Formats: sequence, C-alpha cells, structure tokens
Amino acid sequence: MSLKLTGIDNEYAFELRPGTTMVVGRAVNSDCAVVDATISRRHAELTISDTGIQLKDLGSSNGTFVNGVKVDVYFVAPGDSVTFGKVAFRLEQLAPPAAAPAPPPPAPAAAKPGATIVRPISAAGADPIGALGHPSGGIKAVMAGSMDPAEKDRQKLAILLEVSKGLTRAVDVDSLLKKVADFAFEILEADRCAILLLDDNHNLLTKIARDKRGDDAAQAIPQSIARMAIDEKSAIVSENAGEDARFTGQSIMMQRVRSAMCIPLIGSENKVLGVLYVDNFMSTHQFGEADVDFAIAFASIAAVAIENGQFSDKIRQQALVRSNFERFFTPHLAARIANSADAVKLGGDKRRVAVLFSDIRGFTALSETMNPDEMAKLLTEYFSEMVECVFRHSGTLDKFIGDAVMAQWGAPLGESDDADRAMSAAMDMMEALDKLNEHWTQQKRPTLEIGIGINIGDAFAGNIGSERRLEYTVIGDTVNTASRLCGKAGKGEILVSEAFKNSLVTPPRMTPVPPMELKNKSQPVSVFKVVR
Repeated sequence: MSLKLTGIDNEYAFELRPGTTMVVGRAVNSDCAVVDATISRRHAELTISDTGIQLKDLGSSNGTFVNGVKVDVYFVAPGDSVTFGKVAFRLEQLAPPAAAPAPPPPAPAAAKPGATIVRPISAAGADPIGALGHPSGGIKAVMAGSMDPAEKDRQKLAILLEVSKGLTRAVDVDSLLKKVADFAFEILEADRCAILLLDDNHNLLTKIARDKRGDDAAQAIPQSIARMAIDEKSAIVSENAGEDARFTGQSIMMQRVRSAMCIPLIGSENKVLGVLYVDNFMSTHQFGEADVDFAIAFASIAAVAIENGQFSDKIRQQALVRSNFERFFTPHLAARIANSADAVKLGGDKRRVAVLFSDIRGFTALSETMNPDEMAKLLTEYFSEMVECVFRHSGTLDKFIGDAVMAQWGAPLGESDDADRAMSAAMDMMEALDKLNEHWTQQKRPTLEIGIGINIGDAFAGNIGSERRLEYTVIGDTVNTASRLCGKAGKGEILVSEAFKNSLVTPPRMTPVPPMELKNKSQPVSVFKVVR
C-alpha cells in the first residue's frame, strides 16, 4: 500500500515509501523538508509500514499532534490528521494505478529522472514572446490546462505585460531585483528563488536569496548550475539535480535539491549580467518545458530592466559625485574629474600646487558691532564673490575657515600655468572686494578689508577625514607657508613667496619686503608684495 502526507491549507506533499524511515524537519536536507518557523530542524521521525506510519516526536519545540491531540509516539492510520508545529497534513492511502489498455509511449528525454533541459539563449530582448514556444508542462500546469491554445497564449502574454509594467516602476536596482523575485514566486512553483549578478571580476554575488514565505535562504546557491548557465549562455532545467551527472556540486546533494532551473540574464551586446535561479525540494513539482520557455521570456525582460536600472544608478551616482565636486571645483573641472576614474584617488598623492589664503582684517571687532543676520548676509555676499574669482581662474575652493578662504591650483588636475591662474585670481579678488565695498557704502553697510598670501610647492592631495566624513584637501608645509603669509599681509596686500614669484610666466609688478620669520621656519623667508 502506498501512503502520502498531503498538506492541509498548504502546498506540501510527501510520498511515503513502506519499509523506510523518514525525518520531518525545517532543515532542507530533511526527508520531508517543511520550511516554517514553527517546525524544528529535526521535528519528527516517521517509520513507514504497509498499514500506516509509526510517528515519533524528536523533542520539537512546538510539538506534534494527531487528530488535534499532542503525542510523543503514535501509530497514524490513513485518514488521520498530523500537525507538525502549526503545519497540518492528512495521511492518505493512494489507490493502485488503473490498468492501462495499452502501454504508454516512451517518455521524452527531458522527462526521465535526472534529465536536463538545456535551451540556448541568444540575447536579452530577442523576441521573449517567441521564446514561449508550445510548452508541454509547467507554468501552473500550462494555465490550468482548460483553455484553448490561443487563450493560453493570450494569458501568457498578459502575464509578461504585467511583469514588464511592474519592473518599470522600480526606482533602483535593489527594489527591481526584489520585484523580479516576487514575480518569479508568483509565476513559477518554486520553494526558493535567488538572483546572482556578476561583478567586474566575473565573481557571482548573491543579491536576492529567499524562500516563498519571504524568509532569507541562507543556503549556498549551487555554483555548478549557475556557472554552467553563464558559460553556455543557456537556460538549464534539471528535473532531479541530485541525480544529474552534469551537476556535481556538493551543495546540490547536501541541500536535497529535487528540481532546479537556472536562466542567464543576458543584457545588451550579449553580455551576461548574472542568473535567475529557482529550485524546489519536493517531488510534487518538477520544472518542465513550459517553465523553461516562460522563464526565458521572463528573464529576458528582467535582464533589460536590470541593465537599465544599473545604468540609471550609475547616472545618479555620477550626478551626485559631480554635484559634490561642483561645490569645490569649477563646472569644467568637475566634469573632467567625474569622467576620470583615477582623477581623485582615495589614498591621495603628492602634487605641486599653488595655494592661496584670503582673510578678512578686523573681522572679530566688526562682528561685535553687527547682529548675526546682518553678518551672515554680508559674509554670504563676500564669499560668493571670492568663490567666483577662484572659479573664474579654474581654481579649486578647498574650504572656508571661519572668515578665511583657502583655494588651490594643481590638484587633482594640474596645468602648466597654475601659478599665473592663482595670481590672477588674487588680483581679481581685490578688485571684486573694491566693488563690493562701493556697493555696501551706498547702502550704508560696513565694508571689509582683506589680506592674501600665496605659495607654491609640493603638498599631499587626497581625501582626508574619518570613515564618517571625508573631504578632498591639500596639506603640508606649502599650505602652512601660504597661510602664514596671509597672516602677515596687511589690508589690501598680496604677499607671495619667492618660489611662487619664480613660477610665474607673466608676473605683475612686485617689490621685495624684508625677509619674514615664519613659524616652523629655521631661516627668514624671502617675500614679495604685489603692487596694485
């Protein structure tokens, strides 16, 4: 007599072989694997005979019940209900098969235990509708099997249309992949779904791996199947992966994968993006021709959506990077940096830079005479003009330090005339402030005076900060000297180092000033003042 445990209000079903002992549990390597939080990993043991099953609870957390009564050991007869945790079954006796009037025709190769369907795929989007073919099994028993072929094709096309519409609503790649998995569970009878994408080094990274209840599926996806689908660019279906000679991965045997389907996600230019993988652990459903045909069409749509999503994410990231760069660099320089992968290195490097510091004279005393709103408005107008002067001469705004402006030329991208650009920016800043002061005087508002210091030399240029916040800047003795020259400059003065003066191709008129002693310098420094 053949027996079967059939799920009550669930899709589980297990055939029980007389003379064997089987374990019911949540672990995927259980003989009767039931994926449910109320089921223990090894929940109960079934010893099957011709007349029923001897049931033994294995110390489960949520108990085993027969006909609503909790039991430890019990003989279950056909017709009895058995509940493991909160998952209920009925023990049924299967009727012997009726005698056939004539022997059935030989089964096709794909229907033999362990057989493999291998369906080459040319490229994503290559007529996914035509890929549906004329299936012989699967896709919810080929649309329940009650419609004529034209109606079945109409329903399949309607499903794919809904898939396409649903995937276009995803806002990013992560939400897109979740939608792909949701559709896979909705359309295909699978216990587990995973989406693996290839990285730049051709390594497979698992992006989605969960069961049909929405829980994470921590078990490893069989790499032998995934790699074969990628290498051969073919959809692969195995009706009994554990007995399939083509799949030798240990994870297949350990996880008791009964049937598996793996479809490569092929984008433009025939590039494989990754794979869509589904499998199940029960013998009640095996993927067939209809499943693979439909999955090919589904994966083709998904691949196009994923590739477009990745492209959109890249554009958004580049736009964000560029917008961040444009806060500190000229738009032209920001575009060059955004398009150059090596322009800004995380570790930084040594660069020859011209560094300019500009500082307001008497700012502390002035701020004590103004209310905060007036001071904020004045500084905003001042800083806006100063930054425009820096950008107008292709400089980089490094930072604001209180009422001081720090700018540099030469990092991350340098030019042969960086010193001349810095000099022109300093002269421009003085002229711009003169115009601002005229305007403020007419409005009877306070005026400002600044001093500027400029130096040139080698400095470290790179991203400095912590894991929480990084900023691109230049540091070193060259920067410190420029800052101290600014501190020595009087109202309306531009002081430059001898090294900077000698780097100018077209220097303005300058006069030497007495050598200055600067902090951390063992010898006085030669300094020149620009004549305005």
